[in-house]
Amino acid sequence: MSMTVLTVDDSRTMREMLRLALTDVGYRVVQAEDGIHGLEVLATENPDVIVTDINMPRMDGFGFIEEVRSDPQNRGIPILVLTTESDAEKKNRARMAGATGWIVKPFNPVKLVDAIRRVAA
Repeated sequence: MSMTVLTVDDSRTMREMLRLALTDVGYRVVQAEDGIHGLEVLATENPDVIVTDINMPRMDGFGFIEEVRSDPQNRGIPILVLTTESDAEKKNRARMAGATGWIVKPFNPVKLVDAIRRVAA
């Protein structure tokens, strides 16, 4: 059974890099351009893991994580934050919102897949 990963990032380049890294290991990838689009995708998809950016237009990653966690149906989905941000305050805020883990861009595809496997297990 193939794992489905929802990636939420406003950068087309980053979405493409994520798609390549994840489809290379056999994952099914669904994508969204920001938090609002991510919630729309979640209405029709049931991903095993979500990978989201923090800094996005319309709805940022913090708001997106809080919205996902507020829905009982999606509460158990692991959420990895993938961002250029690395300060402790933002990490803590993401954790408080309900993020499972934190990966700093630029990402290493092998480490990303390892992190996804760890949280999805």
